Amino acid sequence: MNHEDGRNGRTITLGLDPSFGFGDRIGLATPGHVQALRAAGAPIRPIFPQQSIREMERTGRTPASVMADALAGMAQAGWDGPTGADADHLKTPDDVAVTTEAGFRFFTIDPSDAVDEHADRYDESTLRERYAAVRDQVDWVSAYRGRTVTLPGGLTLEFTEEACLRCAVKYGPALNRAADLAQVIRSRNAGRDYEIELSVDETEQPTTLVEHYVIADQCRRRGVPLVALAPRYVGDFEKGVDYKGDVEALERSLRRHFAIARHFGPYKLSLHSGSDKLSMYPALARATGGCFHVKTAGTSYLEALRVVARRDEALFRRIVAFARSRYDTDRATYHVSATVEQVPPPASLSGPELEAVYLERWPDAAAGAGFREPGRQILHCTFGSTLTHAELGPAVRAVLEAHPGAYTEVLAEHFAHHLRSLAAGL
Repeated sequence: MNHEDGRNGRTITLGLDPSFGFGDRIGLATPGHVQALRAAGAPIRPIFPQQSIREMERTGRTPASVMADALAGMAQAGWDGPTGADADHLKTPDDVAVTTEAGFRFFTIDPSDAVDEHADRYDESTLRERYAAVRDQVDWVSAYRGRTVTLPGGLTLEFTEEACLRCAVKYGPALNRAADLAQVIRSRNAGRDYEIELSVDETEQPTTLVEHYVIADQCRRRGVPLVALAPRYVGDFEKGVDYKGDVEALERSLRRHFAIARHFGPYKLSLHSGSDKLSMYPALARATGGCFHVKTAGTSYLEALRVVARRDEALFRRIVAFARSRYDTDRATYHVSATVEQVPPPASLSGPELEAVYLERWPDAAAGAGFREPGRQILHCTFGSTLTHAELGPAVRAVLEAHPGAYTEVLAEHFAHHLRSLAAGL
């Protein structure tokens, strides 16, 4: 692709270079993100302006303000290198219009509203019933049914009738929606460089290799130029905590998924819910040969609360109490397992204990051993309610503006760990 000059705050397309998205829900994190990139010294390209439409709605921000804050932070930190710009989780033509106007160039299509996330659980009778309901929207099942495909490198895929029907039910209408939105992106960005990522990761069960193949093949046939695809991988990718699962099994699966990505693209394998997944980063980098994208968002907000905990303990206590009251409602759209009952209320904890319990790890008494991070998930999911609260939101911002060096410092340390872990696999 024709990468534009990244100097003077201009955004560019990043192509197949390894890349990392630094989400920022408040608008003050970019200097810390820049410092982390410098400290890590990793050969990974940044995306500083990144926020999903859902996050913008929950925080009262706009695509224009997200872009302006990121560019201002880059200038403040003296960053004159390139940056991508990710308009995340786009679902409608209006989403595309406002993010294009704001200068975004990396467009993440999210057709999850049309994905049947329960398709993997259907028995044969239910599966055929559901397929009959979408058959008029899916004209490609017969093109795959009964085929055996062997990719370079030896990966063999068997397209059984059940696998094809399940794929049609699970992803068929969603692929149609993605192709339609890709056409809108193409039209809105005529004459300028842009990139498309497709997100199909918000399902209960992993995306199978057959499903990945069909998705990629259908995108190719419909003229959707993927620079990245985010399947649902094996294991658990909960918000705000490390990967839960067998890392060796994940790496084997990632290598197979990347064989498909290499065959049809190549395009990058994208990791959403990428915050704090340090244990599996080297495996992602190795399995893809560096052809990856990682997306983070909520972890920068949690580090902002770490500054609040250290600089204004009383405010942090109020935020924790409020988050506990909001969690059961706000968690509805997130993949998390924490419950309020797993962590003590703030009144029973000292200052140092409060930060440790709600921003670090807490002994998992129910399991008898090991640790969980329920506090982090409680705070993570309630960011929108906190930041739009008439008193708490402005108070958080005031603490960060009063202590910009502290916020930059904790972000730089936090994200340098992320970037170095990824670089270890390159």
